[in-house]
Amino acid sequence: MNRTFLSVLAACSLLVACGTKNGPAAPKAVFIIVDGIAADVIESTPTPNLDNIAGIGGYARAYVGGEAGGESESPTVSAVGYNSLLTGTWANKHNVYDNDVDSPNYAYWDIFRIAKAHNPSLRTAIFSTWTDNRTKLLGDGLAEAGGSKLDYYADGYELDTARFPHDDAGEYIRMIDEVVVAEAAQHIRENGPDLSWVYLEHTDWIAHEVGDSSEQTLAVRGVDEQIGKIWAAINARQSAHDEDWLIVVTTDHGRDAETGKDHGGQSERERTTWIVTNSNRLNAHFDEIPGIVDILPSIATHLNISIPAPVQAQLDGQSFID
Repeated sequence: MNRTFLSVLAACSLLVACGTKNGPAAPKAVFIIVDGIAADVIESTPTPNLDNIAGIGGYARAYVGGEAGGESESPTVSAVGYNSLLTGTWANKHNVYDNDVDSPNYAYWDIFRIAKAHNPSLRTAIFSTWTDNRTKLLGDGLAEAGGSKLDYYADGYELDTARFPHDDAGEYIRMIDEVVVAEAAQHIRENGPDLSWVYLEHTDWIAHEVGDSSEQTLAVRGVDEQIGKIWAAINARQSAHDEDWLIVVTTDHGRDAETGKDHGGQSERERTTWIVTNSNRLNAHFDEIPGIVDILPSIATHLNISIPAPVQAQLDGQSFID
């Protein structure tokens, strides 16, 4: 990542609203998972939109995988990482150890369930290139997972092989990511949901195919452009409405050190990830290599959501936002 930050004047022009004479601005949050981008890759690739966001808030190296060698050690696998973000817990609690998501433990509440329990009128949305994020990880609509928690969703595209014929080059995944981003940007701009999740997959697909390469760099630059479209929609909302938007961008795992094609183990590169956010309320924990489990309590802090005491007691993370 190009670490050149915005000037103070430019940053101030993009800072979220602190409130008006009518009271504090309505808090909103969107978190984005861009799959499988190691920290050293994001740091060495030109990413002007992520730089823009980080220039307002911050960039930090982070980690996944729980405590290496301990009870909470978790595979550095995609669905495992997603669910650690969603529940603020490691795999020994949420019970997702691979991408099959056979028997998630819904006793550990996800961020959408927490939000709806706090205030059922909060509007929620997911925009995803992988349908299992909604149907399995969140278990949306399942009684044991808290029932219906999503007011809007845009997914299922990978199941539509007529519209997106599957090809060996993975172009269909890139095309789906583009549709997901367009849906997210439009819905955010027009409706301003209180809590949203955007998931994009193409960067992981490319890395599995070619590893550390110019093709991977190109894919990362492409996802930065996509994030820029969502960021533009957020800024349009803030220009037109009295809203205080938080954006958190992260990844779910790093990659192996030998080729960059694989992941799943506990090597330093596989465990090392990153977080970009526009929050100007970052505390010291953000600079202490936060974990992916710290994102849930941070979002809850921004949204002023009260987490039920039994749920709070099970969290493995802590907020990096004051």
